[in-house]
This record gives sequence, C-alpha cells and structure tokens, in this order.
Amino acid sequence: MPSLLLKVVVTPALITAATLAGRRWGDRLSGWLVGLPLTSGPVVFFLALDQGGRFATEAALAVLLGTISQAAFAVAYARVAVRSGWAAATAAGGVVFALATVGFQQISLPALPAFALVTASLILAALLMPRRKSQRPVAATPPRWDLPLRIVVATGLVLLLTGIAPTIGPHLSGLLSPFPVYAGVLAIFAHRQGGGAAANDVLTGLLFGLLSFGAFFVVIAGGLSRLGIGAAFLGATVVALLIQGLTLRATRLSAH
Repeated sequence: MPSLLLKVVVTPALITAATLAGRRWGDRLSGWLVGLPLTSGPVVFFLALDQGGRFATEAALAVLLGTISQAAFAVAYARVAVRSGWAAATAAGGVVFALATVGFQQISLPALPAFALVTASLILAALLMPRRKSQRPVAATPPRWDLPLRIVVATGLVLLLTGIAPTIGPHLSGLLSPFPVYAGVLAIFAHRQGGGAAANDVLTGLLFGLLSFGAFFVVIAGGLSRLGIGAAFLGATVVALLIQGLTLRATRLSAH
C-alpha cells in the first residue's frame, strides 16, 4: 500500500512540476529535471524493503545499464523527430530502448565500470543529438486538458512498469525501470505543441540530467550492502542532487 500511494501521489506531483517548469523556463529545463531517478529510485527502494539488499543491488546495477537505454531512446526519438511526427519518433525511441534492453539482459558489470560506460554513452549521445537550427521551437498555448492527460499517462505507465517488476527478477526489473516515462511524456506533448525542436530540447535536457541519475545508482549499488538501506539512499540522494546542481549551468548554456 505505501508503494501504491507513492506512485499515485508522487507521480502526478512530479509530472506537474516538470510540466510547469517547462512552461516557465523552457523544455530543456523540464527534461533536465526528470533526469533525476524519479521512477527508478522509488522502485529500487521498495525492492530493497521487500526483497532485500542483494536483490536491490542487482537491480541497481541493471538500472545503470538501463541509463544507456534511456540515452539511446533520446537520440532515436530526436533524430526521427526532425522529419516526422511524435508517433513515429516515439515508436523509434521505444524500439531502440527495447533492443538495448534485450542486449543488456546478457550483460552484468560492477558498479564503477558500469558508471564509466554510462558516462561515455551520455557524452556520445549528446554528440549524436540533432543540432538546433536558428529558429526557436514554435510556442503554443496548451489546451486545458493537456496537464491532466499528462498526469494520467505518466501515472499509468509508472503503475504498469512497477507492477510487473517483482515478477521478472532483479536484472530485468532494473533494465526496465529506467524506461523514460516522464521524459517520454514531456517529449511527446512538447512535440505535439511545439514541433520536433521542442521535443529535442526536452531530450537534450534529459541527457544532462542522466549524469546525476547514474551517480545515484552507482552509490546505491556500492553502498547497500555496506551502509544499509537508509544510509545508502540518503548518500545517493545527496550525490545526485550535487551533480544535478553542477549540470544546471551547462543545461542553461546549451539552451542558448
């Protein structure tokens, strides 16, 4: 029940905050914000409580690899969005994420090598993102139903993904939990309202935010067995917020 309550209360709050941030400061900042482990962090936390530290550690190591799948989703979506609508771009991103997940099912790495691979992959993904053209994304006034629909879509996806996670084992659970629920929803709605350039701003911001995402899970993977659940998650949160703060300036500069 606490896990369900977290999902149905926190998910709408987070998607609302990210949406309002995008409307106030731009799509790139909303993508940067949802780069934090807003879905995977709670998933691994409750896995630790329900299944034990070893199960959660294995899941956290898989989440690290899943970060690369998120980056692949962002690049695939962005490159298709240059010439196509949101449906084709979403399909491309989803297929690439699925292929990466299938490939990573056969791979398991220690925390530090996994984090090094994640960092290199994020740098490569940033280089592969389409370059912004001279024109700004088209601004549009969202309809009244926009925010409620975002909340319903994001919450439904979180409930679905976390609902099946305990039945498929820690490694696959970890690989699936980074599916870009928030960023995907934000990108789709930005795409519909402002075109591919607006969606690409969301996803570029996501890539900056994923640095803190990876740092969070490398601390969890290395600290659960040594520090216990509370201390490991506290330390991971502090590290993630510090790195998120450091990437904020880079995210803002890249938007200009």
